Order: sequence, then C-alpha cells, then structure tokens
Amino acid sequence: MPKKSLETKTTAARRWVFIVFAVVVLAAVLVVLSEIEDTVDVARSDVPSPAQMVSVVAVEQAKTAARISVFAELRPQWNAEIRAAVSGRILTVHEGALAGTRVAAGTPLFEIERSQYETAVAAAEMALEEALLARLRAQNNVIVARKQFQRDGTKPPNDLALRLPDLRIAERSVASAHAQLTAARQQLADTSVTAPFSGFVTQRSASLGQTVSASEALLTLSDDNQFELMVELSQEDWALLEHPIAGGQAELFHRDGHPLGTAHIRQGGGFLDPLTRQIRIYLEVTNPTQGVLGGDFMRVTFKGRELANTLTLPESTMTRAGHIWLVDGLDQLLRHSPNVLFRSDGKITIALPDLASSSGNWRVAKTPLASFLPGQSVTPKPVEE
Repeated sequence: MPKKSLETKTTAARRWVFIVFAVVVLAAVLVVLSEIEDTVDVARSDVPSPAQMVSVVAVEQAKTAARISVFAELRPQWNAEIRAAVSGRILTVHEGALAGTRVAAGTPLFEIERSQYETAVAAAEMALEEALLARLRAQNNVIVARKQFQRDGTKPPNDLALRLPDLRIAERSVASAHAQLTAARQQLADTSVTAPFSGFVTQRSASLGQTVSASEALLTLSDDNQFELMVELSQEDWALLEHPIAGGQAELFHRDGHPLGTAHIRQGGGFLDPLTRQIRIYLEVTNPTQGVLGGDFMRVTFKGRELANTLTLPESTMTRAGHIWLVDGLDQLLRHSPNVLFRSDGKITIALPDLASSSGNWRVAKTPLASFLPGQSVTPKPVEE
C-alpha cells in the first residue's frame, strides 16, 4: 500500500475519534445540567401579604398666622454720580475720592481752582455796596422831597414828585445784588466737593490736574447706611396680609437663613406691575445690621392675618403633581389635591381638606411614593415632623 494512502486513512480516523469524543462530552454536560437544574415549588398560602409600611405625620387643624416670604435685592437708597457744579482745574484729590474708600457725609473729595470764583465774590460784594449806597441816596431824596412839600403846604401830585420810583428801583437793585452775591458765594463753595452722604466710592472719573466743566462726572458714591427693597407679591399672597401695610415691619433673612433685622414698609399696593401682573411693596432699611451689603439677595418675610381651619405640613408631603396622601381610619390611602395657602420655613399651610374626620386629627404620608394607589391598605408608622 502506498505511503500517501495510509496517511489519509490515519487522519480520517483521528477526525472521527475527535467528533465522537465531543459528542460524548456534550451529552455528559446536558446530563449534569438536567441533574442540577433549580426547581421552584409554588405553594398556595391563605395568609395575605403584609401591608406596605408608610411613615405618617400626625397634624391637627389649627389657626395659623400667615407668613409670606419672597426674595428681593437690597439696593442702596442713594446711589449718585457726583458731578462738578463749577468748571475749573482740579488742584487736589483727597484720599476719600479714591475708589473703594468709605466716606462719611461731608468728607472732602476734590478741590477745584477757586481764584475766578473769589474774584466773582469780590465783584458781587462791590455791586452790593454800590446798590446799598444808591438806595441810601434814593431814600434821602424821598425824605427831602416830602419835607419840601410840607414846607410849601402843598400836596405832591404823584409818586414821581416824591422820587418814590427811584427808591423802588434802588431797593430792587439791592435785592438783586444780594442774590448775585449769594450765587457767587455758592459757586465759590462748590469748588470744594464733599460727600453728600456716607457710603462707598465705587468709581472715580476725574484725576488730579484735569480741567472739568460744570456737570462733568467726578465719582460715583453708593450709600451704605440706608437701603431699600422692592418686592412683588401675587394677588393671592397680598390678600393674606393685614391692611393697610404702610408703616408696618417685615423680617429680613440671609440666604442661609440667619436673621438680618427688620425693614420698614414705606408703601405698597395701589397698582399692578404691567409685566408681572403682581403687586409691589416698597421697604426701607435704616442702620442695617452687620453683614448687610447692597446688591445682596435676601428673604423678606411678612406677617399676615390669622387663618382658621388650616393644616401645616412638611413640604415633603406634597408630590410633584401637587397631591398629598392621607391615611384614613381604616389605614387606607386617600389622595387629595390641597389648597396651598402659603409656604414658609420648609412647611406648607393648606386649607382644611373637605373630607370626613371625626377627631380633627389627620395622618399624612411624610414621603409619598409614586406607587401609592387610592384605597391601598398600608401600615402607618408615626414619625416626627
């Protein structure tokens, strides 16, 4: 037999041996899997499954004083761009005029060249002296004319004969000279620019040696002692307040919750904002506590009128859809869409649900689940608010 034919037969035999071995191993694996396969025994039981455990808070209907909270920006009551009242060259820039400096009312800021205004004052004083002299002469002329008519025993035909028009003109000239002198002295005083109120210099616009004209900006001053707030309330929240509100007080809180004092309610109501359709309230803050800064946002809380037949609940009791879940006397769930009167300090105050309640006590699911169903039996677990 040829050598090549013998090798072919040997290879075919090996292939068949491998195939048979693989089939045997596969059969063994199937047998093992069938032996170790898990079986589930389904047993029927007449014992019902326990009801779902639900954490509930117990609340009672009560009278509650409304508290309306809203965020608002605290703004300086005075925020002025200080401008030059006279023209001239700036000779001195005081330290108080530097940006970021806190200044008190009356602090010197700039000194403008004053020579021309001193000359104007001197000229106005001279004009006043001349007007006084002219009036004195006119008064003397009137006296002489009166005595002349008295000696003649005649009656003066008119005021002109007594030189009275000259006297009136002289008196008007004196008044005009006084006004011109006052204006000249005021311009001279305006060469020294001082802070009209206390606050912080937020921006400086003029420099040493610069020649400025009247009404040119010098610096911007922001009040740090008196602030104001403007808040907007919906008409529903406005109805919860005690009226009239002018002259009342509102509490101020920082964003982190700590108190910042009170604000005086200056005025409120009377019109709706044309864009938001809400009612505006204006407040003032004088001598604020430490930590109050202009431009900061804070929570403003108003004390409203007392409301009867209400429930106060944690905010977590309300679902995103605006429902709360009550647990009745049979430990079954009731879904209710509450009338939320106001929110304050992480709680909501709602009108008393129009549902039967024999004792006046209510159990509310503290953290309702999406799987809750009306009429579902639960096991209530009382927890603290």
